[in-house]
Amino acid sequence: MKYAIIIPDGAADEPQAALNGQTPLEAAHTPAMDALASAGVVARACHTPHQLPAGSEVGNMSLLGYDPLENFTGRAPIEAAAQGIELGEQDWAIRCNLVTVEDQTMRDFTADHISTEEATELLAAAQEALGPNGLNMAGLEFVPGVSYRNLLLWRGAERPAPFSMDLRATPPHDLTDKSILNDFPRGPGSDVLNEMMAATMKIFADHPVNKKRIAAGKLPATNVWLWGIGKAPKLQPFAEAYGPQGAMITAVDLLRGLASLVGWQRIEVPGATGYTDTNYAAKGQYAIDALNDPSNSVDLICVHVEAPDEASHEGDCAAKVKAIEEIDTHVVAPLASSLQSSGDWRIMISPDHPTFLSTKTHTHGNVPLIITGTGIKPDAFTSYGDTNAAKSELAFDAGWQAMRWFIGKK
Repeated sequence: MKYAIIIPDGAADEPQAALNGQTPLEAAHTPAMDALASAGVVARACHTPHQLPAGSEVGNMSLLGYDPLENFTGRAPIEAAAQGIELGEQDWAIRCNLVTVEDQTMRDFTADHISTEEATELLAAAQEALGPNGLNMAGLEFVPGVSYRNLLLWRGAERPAPFSMDLRATPPHDLTDKSILNDFPRGPGSDVLNEMMAATMKIFADHPVNKKRIAAGKLPATNVWLWGIGKAPKLQPFAEAYGPQGAMITAVDLLRGLASLVGWQRIEVPGATGYTDTNYAAKGQYAIDALNDPSNSVDLICVHVEAPDEASHEGDCAAKVKAIEEIDTHVVAPLASSLQSSGDWRIMISPDHPTFLSTKTHTHGNVPLIITGTGIKPDAFTSYGDTNAAKSELAFDAGWQAMRWFIGKK
């Protein structure tokens, strides 16, 4: 049996007046998804328990078949795993966004999609100012990632960490166009994080990177925003829990990290950007190649596409619909066609969480999913969408259990 999972991140949404009362999934032209829905089952799942953040870190852990209430320890440690960073028992990882804050409002949680090179320069300046040669915050290490998505490590062996799992910090993408005054980190150790965030405002203010950006008509990176703190999780290898040997295609460190933690291969695709301009067709082709390559042991391929979520955070309805259509055309259609011509197969399509265009942020709640393929008895639905999923008799209130149903371990 060959398996494929396709994750259109954040695709679930509310009905939109601009779409004549349809949701983006329903308004999008998705003949491939609809054909799979007609041939299989449409269901709903909740991957974001109300006790935890309604984010991709929780949603994707659940979607991959791991109970987040038992296994989730924070977002940043997952992203650290993506970079091969080992965390000791006393170490903490913290997500470090470069952002643009103006008049105490989150103008842009991506700092106008700052480049990786520019981000690396700014973080080097922060390291110099705050590390051993500056304010001497021993054990502090800024780790550049991709664009605005970076990490801060706190090595507890060098300096005991003041944090606990009671510390709370708001993701900057949940604050788009909102005041930040009541959303600074709070709880044990928050004073240290707030001090560092304030310090970077001074460090970045006159930095050459920002001067060039402003001269080019771009927004500056005003400071770092620290959130997603946690310690290293311990996840059972997927092959032990479910059987198939898996591989992940994604442009996002969070998903790369989850793949590493569950023992999956990571397949890097040229042109995969984690944004709406990603190379959809290459993602589809690399997924087909991974399943058909006799030299590897991949039984399950997971294709994660960040584009619908990014469009939602920008409040861009048309871009969200277009991203869903691109996924259908360039990922779902060719992958389904290839699978259907090569023996026993199954496909699951599911977002990780809803991301509402109206609020530009993630939210708790159900997402629609399709499961179809060998051994799946079709239900009465003939199209994929939020409304049909809400009507379905098949529901996974604990979303992580959908994986058992998909794999056949009901």
